[in-house]
Amino acid sequence: MSRFWSAGIADLSPYVPGEQPQMQRLIKLNTNENPYGPSPRVLAAIREALGNDADALKLYPDPDARRFKHAIATRFGLELANVHVGNGSDEVLANVFQGLLRHDKPILFPDITYSFYPVYCGLYDVAYDTVPLTGTFEIRVDDYLTPNGGIIFPNPNAPTGRVLASGEIERLLAGNPDSVVVIDEAYIDFGGESAAGLIAKYPNLLVVQTLSKSRSLAGLRLGFAIGHPDLIEALERVKNSFNSYPLDRLAQAAGVAAIEDEAYFDETRQAVIASREALTARLAALGFEVLPSKANFVFARLPSHDAAQLAAALRERSVIVRHFKHARVAQFLRITVGTEPACQALTEALREILDRH
Repeated sequence: MSRFWSAGIADLSPYVPGEQPQMQRLIKLNTNENPYGPSPRVLAAIREALGNDADALKLYPDPDARRFKHAIATRFGLELANVHVGNGSDEVLANVFQGLLRHDKPILFPDITYSFYPVYCGLYDVAYDTVPLTGTFEIRVDDYLTPNGGIIFPNPNAPTGRVLASGEIERLLAGNPDSVVVIDEAYIDFGGESAAGLIAKYPNLLVVQTLSKSRSLAGLRLGFAIGHPDLIEALERVKNSFNSYPLDRLAQAAGVAAIEDEAYFDETRQAVIASREALTARLAALGFEVLPSKANFVFARLPSHDAAQLAAALRERSVIVRHFKHARVAQFLRITVGTEPACQALTEALREILDRH
């Protein structure tokens, strides 16, 4: 700790992202990246944005990212006033915590969920209460029908992969008319139903999505929120008080192309869904208990083996998966759905480990 630090910095518990190891010939199944590359139209858009003009990058990008917002608005049948964009959905969420969730009452989110939420609460001095998932790791709407300063959770939830049905989300919205309800849909395209269709009916609903997962653009950092214009205005005020140019020229061009190439998006997400179901069956055949997943990962445990030791044994075989230390899920592994060869390599490594025990 330095005497030059601002007050409160020493008390922060920063978010720990998934490891990005530098190992060779690695089967990387720990950070939920898409196993398929981005749309060819994305690469073409980036080349076109650069062109042959070396001066293309000397000017600031459009601070409002209007073309990107327009593509998002068109896809969801909304207006530009319904859309906020940021440098990945994490930046969008940061703006949400500052602009919409700082109230007298504590906000609510699940006890097992995206671990950035309590980090933002610590950074922005947002009071919060965690709501336990059920014994089968599901969100129970009735637990959130209580006075609160806002509600946020991923759907499908992370790291469990379980999805909350749209009817239950609507019941949650109707039961909390005076609170903002934020649905973090990072993984929604892999099997769930987006809450975006409820925006016109519920002014307290904010939907957050990312292009990192189903659009294969984790390396470019693109995210957005959609909701009532009053909610979006709050996010824009925060953004323009912190960073007026969050998305660079190339990211904006890529974002437009990714959103517009619906055919490629659907082809690759369906491939991930098929691989997820096959991986689930393979793990079950090895004795794993696998939670029902609608994400691009599975959450599984092997009752006969310690999860941390299993993750370490996989690492020795150049297969990286994610292990969390939270007591309730310490015996689970979160495994990203990879390509067919990657899933096969995982299965073979697990079989070898189990054969030795």
